Amino acid sequence: MGVDRLVGDAEPRLADLLASLAAIGRSIQQEFDPRRFLDEFSEQIRHLIPHDRLVIHYLDAEGQTFTVFAETGSPSLLLHKAHYTTDFDPAGRYVAAEWGIRPVYSGETMRMDDVRTDPRFENPNPVERRFSDAGLRSVLAVPLRSGGRIIGAFIATSLTPGVYTDAHPAVSRQVADLIAPFIENVVLLEQERRRRRRLRALEGLTHAMGVSLNVRDVFDRLADAVRPVLDFDVMGVWLLSASGREIEMVAKVAGVPKPETPVRIPLDHFSCSPKLEAGEPVLIHDTRLELDPSRPGDRMIIDGGGRSCLSVPLRFGETIGGALYFGKDEPYWFDRLDVEIAIGVAVQVVLALQHQRLAEEQRRVALVEGRARQLEQRLESLRNELGERYGLDRVIGRAPSFRDALTQAARVAPTDTTVLITGESGTGKELVARAVHHASLRADGPFVAINCAALPETLLESELFGHERGAFTGADRQKPGRFELAAGGTLFLDEVSELSPAVQAKLLRVLQEREFQRVGGTVTLRADVRLSAATNRDLARAVDGGKFREDLYYRLNVFRIHLPPLRERGDDVLLLADYFVRTLGERMGRGEPGLSRDAREALLAHSWPGNIRELSNAIERALIVSDGGLLTAVHLGLTSTAERVSVADPGDGSRVSRPGQPRSLPEWEREIVQGALEKAKGNKSRAAKLLGLTRSQLYTRLSRFSLDT
Repeated sequence: MGVDRLVGDAEPRLADLLASLAAIGRSIQQEFDPRRFLDEFSEQIRHLIPHDRLVIHYLDAEGQTFTVFAETGSPSLLLHKAHYTTDFDPAGRYVAAEWGIRPVYSGETMRMDDVRTDPRFENPNPVERRFSDAGLRSVLAVPLRSGGRIIGAFIATSLTPGVYTDAHPAVSRQVADLIAPFIENVVLLEQERRRRRRLRALEGLTHAMGVSLNVRDVFDRLADAVRPVLDFDVMGVWLLSASGREIEMVAKVAGVPKPETPVRIPLDHFSCSPKLEAGEPVLIHDTRLELDPSRPGDRMIIDGGGRSCLSVPLRFGETIGGALYFGKDEPYWFDRLDVEIAIGVAVQVVLALQHQRLAEEQRRVALVEGRARQLEQRLESLRNELGERYGLDRVIGRAPSFRDALTQAARVAPTDTTVLITGESGTGKELVARAVHHASLRADGPFVAINCAALPETLLESELFGHERGAFTGADRQKPGRFELAAGGTLFLDEVSELSPAVQAKLLRVLQEREFQRVGGTVTLRADVRLSAATNRDLARAVDGGKFREDLYYRLNVFRIHLPPLRERGDDVLLLADYFVRTLGERMGRGEPGLSRDAREALLAHSWPGNIRELSNAIERALIVSDGGLLTAVHLGLTSTAERVSVADPGDGSRVSRPGQPRSLPEWEREIVQGALEKAKGNKSRAAKLLGLTRSQLYTRLSRFSLDT
């Protein structure tokens, strides 16, 4: 039979086939069976294209894999299992490049007279070998075309070798062109039905995510809800770091054991990062072929056994904040529909993450507000405590000269005027300075004190004004000075008369300009402080002697408060002594023993060269050596200045008490400690207990009095 005759005879037959296809097509509105369809179609074309077996392959959209739309023939010739198109099973996909029929997917027609001798069938894959083993000899395969692309292959095979003539390929192509749109529509319809079922299944994710606002807590539940509609071995959520250059895994679930993943990985370690940053999904069919093993992130995926990867971006508004990742240990697992499903899952994950962040922010705000309330309450408590402790009305003293000084302090406190407090050492100058601060408009600001005599000139300058890193040897970091630390409050300069001329000059400039620079710095800072200063020297005489700058003196001596010495305050010494007995006794666990008459007389008779500080020390020592009950003059160990007589030992130059003469306070204390040691028979723990001291305090005194040997 000639080619023209065969083709001519085929035309009316093809018209009949078209009518039958239309009838079959109407049936798919209810339920379509590809196998039954091909069985019926096989009978219609058998006289046109002789065959013992018909197979229709369906090629995926990327042209890399195919499935079997239908096959027909005797049971022994049905060689495909679980690889059917309408099963939509990723495991049923064949890799087109591994098949001898692959030229058909490029548009070629393939005819083999005998697969056993045809060189194109020299290296069949295991499935192809089953064809030969089943006895199939002749093969005729033509491409299926629909919508301008190749969607698969129409393949007729026969048990008889050389059955196909030169006329049969043309007829096969006509048949293929006839059924290709029909097959395409059937597959697309089934895909759409499956797509809708899968998308409806995603509605269950809302319930899975609603159990907790923490994505980590519900991720396993989320994975269980996703797996029926998008199968995977690994599922993870990656978030971009604050810098945008690293990704951090916040949640992960794996169906099989996986190697440990670093907490953070640089984004550029993955070859797909540019696409994700641009907001595009990434679909990788075979990691071994498509990833870059020289990149650490890609190498981690390959070494972990992953063959298929699907990543979709997590969009937070207009910002890409991370990615949702799916991995499978088999190649060519995910397709374009899986990408759509993954995007739907990503939307749910983003909502969960946003809710989590909102909840965390609300918790953080609530925590901050709670801490702020606690701090406000604490601040108010401290303010009240400081007011009670340092308020001018709480300062102890009734002597007229002292009350006059407090009246002056109360008048100047509400202003921002610089205050100079004078008086002998130990008269309470810092206490009054604090009281002025707490009665001022700057009471909410800090009170910062510095002793100008306690530091060398170079260090004092740095302490006052701060320094920049590298300003001098050892300046390994920037440090703020006291003027910065006291911003909004009061800076108290104790023993201001001890300032060197250089520091006096810088201090004068700050007082004049209200500006300063850190040591080694160039940035000008504002000095927002109220200045209080104190001295136990006569500054006017120091000015006359050229030891203190006159201009600085007048800047400091704007408002002067003079505190009288304790010896000039009469009965105030008893008021203060009672106060120290009460507060120190409570602190030391001695209760409030009180003062005997002879102790009070001794207190009044003493000249108090060390003023209030000396009085506090005397009471503390008396509490230590007393055995309870009233504190006596003996416990106080006081002698008047006139009675303290000491002479130089001609042998070693040390000062010793003359026999029969009253002793000094240190000598009294040494004798008491020595007596406690003797009473405890050298047991230092017992001696410390007798003295009301800790072992550390006792060892300090033993060292001071050379009694530790």
